[in-house]
Amino acid sequence: MKKRKSSKEKSSKKKSIRKSKNKVALKFTILKGKPKKAELQHIPWSAVAVEALNPLLGRHFVVGQNIMLSRVLLKKGCVVPEHSHHNEQISYVVGGTLKFGIDGREIVVREGEVLLIPSNMPHSAEALEDTVSLDIFDPPRADWINKTDAYLR
Repeated sequence: MKKRKSSKEKSSKKKSIRKSKNKVALKFTILKGKPKKAELQHIPWSAVAVEALNPLLGRHFVVGQNIMLSRVLLKKGCVVPEHSHHNEQISYVVGGTLKFGIDGREIVVREGEVLLIPSNMPHSAEALEDTVSLDIFDPPRADWINKTDAYLR
C-alpha cells in the first residue's frame, strides 16, 4: 500500500517545482547576475542606436524586466527566415506591409494592423515594401540581447 503524502509534503514539492521552473525560465531571459530593479525610463528612439543586421534589416529595442519592445526597419524585399522562439510576439506594422508565412498560410499585415504570434510557432516574414514594425516580446529575446541570433545576420 502506498504511503499518502501529507499536505505539508505536497506543498513543499509544489514550491520546489515552481522554483525549478522559474530558474529555467530565468536562465533564458536574464543575462547575468540578479535581475535589475524595475525603474521608470523615458527613452526616445533617437537615443537608441540602430543595429544593422544586414543591408535590408535594422532594429533597435528597449528591455524592461519582463517585456521587450523593438522597432524593426525592413527594406522592400527583406526576408526574415523561418524561425521560432519561446517568446510570445505581437507585431504592429507602423508603416509598410509584411507578408508572414505561418502554419502553411500567408498572412499579409498592413500599416495599422497587428499580428499576435504564440510561443514556439514557426514563422517567417517578407517586407513587400519598406516597413517599420514594432514588435513586443514576452519574455525579452535573450538571443537578441546576447547577439546570438545568427539567422538574422
